Amino acid sequence: MVKGVTRQVVVVKSPAPKIDEAIFLLREPVAPEPSSEREVLRQALRVADEYILQNTPHGRRRRMVQPILFTLLGCGLASALWGAALFFSWPL
Repeated sequence: MVKGVTRQVVVVKSPAPKIDEAIFLLREPVAPEPSSEREVLRQALRVADEYILQNTPHGRRRRMVQPILFTLLGCGLASALWGAALFFSWPL
């Protein structure tokens, strides 16, 4: 409970069935001019996406699969280049 202080709140509704909404309490603006509503909403969505990626099973799987996928893709590309170099360097 916040007592005696007025706070700005951003509520982001989620399309995911397990997460209803994210509520962000905004601090007093540090800059002399306040950010636009669109910028505040964009930052709130970015923070919510990062939270979902770090704290849901789907996000954890995605973080595990991406490095493996990129490693396999890099190995395949290196093998293809190596094979092409060997193929074109052989005398006919």
